[in-house]
Amino acid sequence: ILGHSETNDIGPEFLAHLTNITVPQGRDISFTCVVDNLGPYRVAWIKSDSKAILGIHTHMVSLNPRLSVTHNGHNTWKLHISRVQINDSGSYMCQVNTDPMKSLSGYLDVVVPPDILNGPDQNVEEGVSIEGGSISLICSATGVPKPKVQWRREDGKDIILRSEIREKQAMKIVEGEKLTLTSVHRTDMGGYNCIASNGIPPSISKRFDVHVNFPPAIKAVNQLLGAPIEREVTLECFVEVYPKPLNGWYRNEGNVKLHNGIKYNISEQMINLYTWHLNLTIRHLTKSDFGAYSCSSVNALGKSEARIRLQELRLPAKSTTMATPYVYTTTKPRRKQQPGHNKGLNEVVRAKETHFSNQMQQENDLFGDGISVPQSADGLLGGTVESGNVNVMINGAEVHNFVPTRSGYEKGVRASDTLPSPRSPWISTNAG
Repeated sequence: ILGHSETNDIGPEFLAHLTNITVPQGRDISFTCVVDNLGPYRVAWIKSDSKAILGIHTHMVSLNPRLSVTHNGHNTWKLHISRVQINDSGSYMCQVNTDPMKSLSGYLDVVVPPDILNGPDQNVEEGVSIEGGSISLICSATGVPKPKVQWRREDGKDIILRSEIREKQAMKIVEGEKLTLTSVHRTDMGGYNCIASNGIPPSISKRFDVHVNFPPAIKAVNQLLGAPIEREVTLECFVEVYPKPLNGWYRNEGNVKLHNGIKYNISEQMINLYTWHLNLTIRHLTKSDFGAYSCSSVNALGKSEARIRLQELRLPAKSTTMATPYVYTTTKPRRKQQPGHNKGLNEVVRAKETHFSNQMQQENDLFGDGISVPQSADGLLGGTVESGNVNVMINGAEVHNFVPTRSGYEKGVRASDTLPSPRSPWISTNAG
């Protein structure tokens, strides 16, 4: 009997603390209260901030259908909350109705992943301005705890912040719900991502488009082009413009617009949001195709054009009757020259020496306009070569020539082994 009296004197005793719980909104949770030696007393659940009794023993007092209490038949009571909401957050008490009462408290923290609002007064889709103006992007985020908002540009580009009182800043990340771009430039165009996070996964992001409107600025790759007849040539222009322009090619000071067809192939390629590459290919050139062309670009803010002049490129004429034909040789090993091999050239040299005084007067002209190389006795060399380079290889056959000096004629230096192209024949001219 004494032992039983001592047990009753101890009274109800909590065997474990109530656990604090942090849970995302929408999950199910439960608080567990373990009480020993309860005796005639009862366990109740109370919401501390409102002092509202939620349940006693296994009987529910609250009318909230998401709440319930259970008892395992021994010493453990549980308060269950299903699909927790933000207003479920707060302190919960497990209380035994002794005098004075005994209780334990646990805290429920309901967290909410971040979300970005799409209010009607917010610029959530895009920001538009003329070049030099300002754009403000607002990213209002909700969540528990309060989310942190960051701005980043797509493709890892820098966000450029300009100010009249300091130099522009290039930043990878800008903090805050509002991003303001001042004195916007065409290079500011593109996607900007607002990223909201509060440590509760998942983070959320939203894309904002920035567009900068400006009139076209066009430039020709080459303002002067040359091409031979019967060939084709491509004229090129680059234009920076936004919004999307109407591009075109014209002739005769812009009076005649050109169109795709057998004669012309017109194409354009978008390089980025505001840069275009324009091409005009002219096929089967004739005399009438040479002249002035222009590439043009126009949008709602203005017009720009660039002019290109196409001229005929005259290819070297074919060899005349005075020019020595090519000599095609096999690739046999070169044989040692026999005495008297240059007999014909030596006779020419002796004849030239009788007129040396005249040659001295013409020397500057010869070196300036090209040297007329004497023809060999066998008729294997003729035509005009550049000054100082009169020893040549014609299809593998070495020919030695002589250049005039102030003391007579001396053997020239061997030229490089580069073979002349059959498509570029020598052209005979009169030097001096």
